[in-house]
Amino acid sequence: MTTRAVAAGDTLKLRYALRPRGGEDIISNFDDPEPDTVTLGDGTLSPMLEQWLVDLLPGERHVFLLDPWQAFGASQPELIQTMSKSDLPAGLNLETDQLFEFTLPNGQTLAGRILEIGDAAVKVDFNHPLANLAVEFEVEIDRIVSSPPSH
Repeated sequence: MTTRAVAAGDTLKLRYALRPRGGEDIISNFDDPEPDTVTLGDGTLSPMLEQWLVDLLPGERHVFLLDPWQAFGASQPELIQTMSKSDLPAGLNLETDQLFEFTLPNGQTLAGRILEIGDAAVKVDFNHPLANLAVEFEVEIDRIVSSPPSH
């Protein structure tokens, strides 16, 4: 059986880690018992990260050093929002610089980092925690599970 490289649309078993360049892991599954299953193009990984997986061979481990524009982009001022405390669940223990998961009216969740806590409102940054940062994206393709159906 010949090993082929990863192509767009493949479903993969992979291990990966993301960290600010030279910093601590923000996310990593290298220590998990099983690699994650990811289908390229389904939104699990950002398209900016997926493009680095194409043409990799299973069994290889790579570390990509990405500039902000290659990873999560620049932070967008419109994603920094002030929310009324009355809109937040009661009994929350809010702390500055804490990552918090907010549930949107449509049921989706969005992670935000608390910037400021006022008497009646909280200022929250909904930009990706790695926005504006140079990133290390470490990845090891365990195997290609399936290919997209050919048309």
